[in-house]
Amino acid sequence: MTTSRLPLVSSHHRRVVALGGGHGLAASLTALRLLTEDLTAVVTVADDGGSSGRLREEFDVLPPGDLRMALSALCDDSDWGHTWRDVLQHRFDSDGELKGHALGNLMIVSIWDLLGDTVKGLDLVGRLLGARGRVLPMAGEPLEIIAEIHGHDPDRPDEIVEVRGQHRVASSAGVVSSIGIVPTCPEPCHEALTAVRDADWVMLGPGSWFTSVMPHLLVPDLADALVATRAKRLLNLNLEVHKGETRDFRAEDHLASLAANAPDLRLDVVLADPSVVPDGASLRAAAAELGAELVVAPVAARGAAGVHDPLRLAAALRDVIA
Repeated sequence: MTTSRLPLVSSHHRRVVALGGGHGLAASLTALRLLTEDLTAVVTVADDGGSSGRLREEFDVLPPGDLRMALSALCDDSDWGHTWRDVLQHRFDSDGELKGHALGNLMIVSIWDLLGDTVKGLDLVGRLLGARGRVLPMAGEPLEIIAEIHGHDPDRPDEIVEVRGQHRVASSAGVVSSIGIVPTCPEPCHEALTAVRDADWVMLGPGSWFTSVMPHLLVPDLADALVATRAKRLLNLNLEVHKGETRDFRAEDHLASLAANAPDLRLDVVLADPSVVPDGASLRAAAAELGAELVVAPVAARGAAGVHDPLRLAAALRDVIA
């Protein structure tokens, strides 16, 4: 389905970098590509489950799944772009070794093997899709998520357990109390650092808070670039702030978590749907602690819990960025 393009107003020359992974980042990119002609996605590389995990383990490469989803979200609004998007997203359903693999994951890993260069490979896939933007990894090597989780073990509900791996952390029934990455100082992606430093706007979220959003702040070189950039920094809060990895969280708790993990990082804008702001004064005060203005705007899709509406999100971002 073709998405209508919003008027670019004065935002089309803005250099925008969106950081995250999975469906949350894809939602951001689908909206942002309607607003700017200079868009870069910086994508988490810690996935260790499913097709990505299998390819990561077999070939010692970055997990391609979140990178594939970002590329698909940026595809050109044409029959050509949509066809290649569908090819990239096609997943094999069989009883053999290809079961569960996304064709795009296999294609990306094959191109990396041929070119011997991760960034050049992603740029090539982007050209094939006619992508409106660039997709880069947040680090030059795959990462492992390590979390301290309270209540992870149902037999020891009162204990804090160390859990390793993005998939296990994301699927835990416990409550995450701290998060880290291995290696602690990974090889940087220099193109991603340059994009952040040169941006006019940098956007964090939405997405799985501890496994898609926060890891960017744990990569030292990337965190330093986020602190040093002259860009405006925007946090787009999740639509279901109290579920999944952040069960029982309030919107304010997300901001407190960010401050605890990146104490030097300041924000300019916190964007929130009205559904996650039961107490506007409290959230506005929490945003102010990070130097940010709170912007409350309807960005949720009607009748689809936890899903952003691309045009609503684009309209809200247009008002902020322009």
